[in-house]
Order: sequence, then structure tokens, then C-alpha cells
Amino acid sequence: MFKVHCMNNISKVGTNRLGDRYEFTSELTDANAILVRSARLHDIELPKELLAIARAGAGVNNIPLDRCAESGIVVFNTPGANANAVKELVLCGMLLACRDIIGGIDWVRANSDDPEVGKKAEKAKKQFAGCELAGKTLGVIGLGAIGAAVANAALSLGMRVLGYDPYLSINAAWSLDRNIKHVTDVNELYSNADFITIHVPATADTKGMIGADEIALMKRGAVVLNLARDVLVDEQAMAEALDDGHIARYVTDFANPASTNMRNAIVTPHLGASTGEAEDNCAIMAVNELKDYLENGNIVHSVNFGAVDLGPIAADGRIAVFHHNAQGMLGKITQCVADSDLNIENMSNKSRGAYAYTLIEVSGTPEAANTVVEKVAQLPDVMRVRTIARV
Repeated sequence: MFKVHCMNNISKVGTNRLGDRYEFTSELTDANAILVRSARLHDIELPKELLAIARAGAGVNNIPLDRCAESGIVVFNTPGANANAVKELVLCGMLLACRDIIGGIDWVRANSDDPEVGKKAEKAKKQFAGCELAGKTLGVIGLGAIGAAVANAALSLGMRVLGYDPYLSINAAWSLDRNIKHVTDVNELYSNADFITIHVPATADTKGMIGADEIALMKRGAVVLNLARDVLVDEQAMAEALDDGHIARYVTDFANPASTNMRNAIVTPHLGASTGEAEDNCAIMAVNELKDYLENGNIVHSVNFGAVDLGPIAADGRIAVFHHNAQGMLGKITQCVADSDLNIENMSNKSRGAYAYTLIEVSGTPEAANTVVEKVAQLPDVMRVRTIARV
């Protein structure tokens, strides 16, 4: 029986899929698995029996990835599960930025008691006039699940689309409409786009990626949208660009003292994935990832270990080994199995940076498997090892 602890409210559409091999626990110390959305885990002591953490969302800034890796705790996220929700908010942001819809709504509310409000609106509406998206150029930085969805949708609105992603995967490339122009120099995107939207993770390399120098390359009157992470934009540089009119609008989903006081900024309270559909999708994906790992040892969509997928267990069971990515480790692990009464039926080994994961499917007795586990656990550079029996 696996014990699952929910750090946040997780959609029951997902948790109802766990089945009778799982039970929920209110005590973190008892957990074999954690489901989380926004709760911060950096300052929390993780249980010794914890095997996996699944984040119902894409970002994992709230999870101590290296500490988890050193303990053999797999951290999953749910890339693409909320892509449609974020895509729609980006489109909404572009419409709000190019037409003063918010100003018009505020005017109507301010004049709601005037019996002539309808007549006066015909004159007042001129001050809220804007432009159309059709015919404008959108620059998309980051062509993952969300960026690709935004780019394809913009084409449908009659926009010209430039895409930039130096790490564009084959799968992502297949999802892009052929009419999207993939630029290899981001400066080309900055200088040609009327709208620029950012869809990259927050890393040491991307922090402050939109600063004064990048803004200076943009068209006067350009609109910048940031629904990815607030740290991607130098907010002081953005505030100055908004003040002098070089940037017409800054649309961000991250409210903080800097963004909320910017002139001509449209700030939403982190609504990107706040739809019932997105929450359901994230919960379903997170639960499926946990189940496949806990029951089969497979790792899909992990952010701290490589992907390994041997499908459902076909033999007697599997041995899962977490170890440092050190030379000769695979040979040492398989030698421990060879010295036992177990037979290797299938195997996969994947590394990710300093860490590696080896999954071995074996036939033989549980006693022999336990002996192998004891031997493997004593090997240098092994962080964790466990057996998984076929049910």
C-alpha cells in the first residue's frame, strides 16, 4: 500500500485514478509520494520513505531538485497539461493590450448612473480605440508546449509569427505550423515583432533575459507579454521603457510591487493555469506518472532523472537503482545480479547530469532479489535501491 500526501488541493479527477493500492495520509512523515502544486518544499524535511514528488504543473522552483536527486526521490512535472489555458490567457493579453478594453469598461462603470450613458459612449469610445492583431507580427521566445500553441493560434488570427528556440526538440518542431518562421538570432525577433511573448523556464541563463539592451532593440510601441516567470524580465528596465513610451504595454501574470506600479502595465494574479480543465489535466498527468513509477519503476517527465520506460512488468519483478553518474557503475550493478540466482530479462540505464537511474527486470525468487538489493546498496555512488514486484 502506497501512502500519498497532498500538499495542495489536487483535482479529484486525477486522485480518483489512484486505485486500491493507494491511501491518502495527512501526515507528511508517512508519505511514499507527494502531490503538490505551489507549496514550497525547500525548507521541509523530506520523509525517509518518500519515493516520488509529482508537481501538478510545469514549474518546479518550489522543490529542492538536487536534494531529492541525492536521496533517490524522483520529481515529476506535467509539461503541456496546462498549455491551452496559458495559450488562451496570452491571446487575451494581446487583445487587452492592443485595444483599451479595460479603459472602456472602467469608463462605463464610472458613468453607470448617467441616463445618457449609451449616447455619450458613442463619443467617449474614441479615446479607447486600438488596433487589430491581424497583420501584426508576433515573436514567440520558447517553442515548447505553450509557446507552440500560442504560435499556431496567432497564425489563425492572421498574424505573422516568428519563433525562437535554440533547444527546439523534434517533437516540438513537428507541432509547429509550417508558416511559422524559426529565427536563429533572437535579435531579429526583437527588432521585427509588434508583440513579444516569453515561454521559457527560469534558469540562471534566462533570468533577466529581457533587459535594457533587449528592449532597446524592440520597435517603439511594441507589446511584451510575460506569463512564464517574473524574473525573466528586468522590471526596472521595463518600467523605464513604459514611462517613455518605447514599450506600449507590458502584460504580466505576476503581481508584485514593481509590476503593479508600472505605467501601462496589465497585471493579472497568476491566472495562467487557473482553469478547471487545466487543473484536471495536470492532476491526471501527475497521478499517472506516480502510478507508473511506483508500480513499474518507469520514469516519464522527471526533472531530476532521465526517462526510462520498460512498460508494465512482464517478469517476476524489477530492481530500481539510483546512483551517481560514475564510470563503471552499470557493470558493477549487473555483476551483483549475475552473482545471484536472478536472470536479467530487460534493462535500461539513463543518466542526467551527475545522476543516473538503472531499471532491471528480473526473473527469480524474492529472496534472491533482496540479496541483490543488499549488495547493490553497498556499492559506492549508489544513493537508493528498491525492488518492485509484479502484481
